[in-house]
Amino acid sequence: MSEQLFNRMRYLIVFACFSVTNLFAQSHVSLDTLIPKGAYENISLQPLNSDSNVTSIVIWIKEEVKPHLHATHSEHAYILEGSGRMLLDGKTIDVKAGDLIFMPQGIVHAVKVTSAVPMKVLSIQAPAFDGKDRIAVDVQW
Repeated sequence: MSEQLFNRMRYLIVFACFSVTNLFAQSHVSLDTLIPKGAYENISLQPLNSDSNVTSIVIWIKEEVKPHLHATHSEHAYILEGSGRMLLDGKTIDVKAGDLIFMPQGIVHAVKVTSAVPMKVLSIQAPAFDGKDRIAVDVQW
């Protein structure tokens, strides 16, 4: 088989896999155009997808998320807009749009918004998040 034919076949296989994946995709969300549904005081949540393995949510935060931990799941937070100061396992760090933060289960975390605009965060939590394992922690920071 010639190299040119092999490359064409490889391209067709990749294209077919991509097409099948998109055909059966369960969701597509344009995060850059997603806005909160209605007015909110401090935090607005927009659930995106969830199954027994994972939950994805977009969170808008005007002021802060108080210190807490999750007993049974881990969380990735990708900051889409805004900036803030974050408490993460006893350390305080500055975070901004484009940052990805990982919070393993049992790690105390919190955030205070420092930007003029609300912080917009994509939160991906595994396994699925039902809110029952969110434990408030009284920590000064």
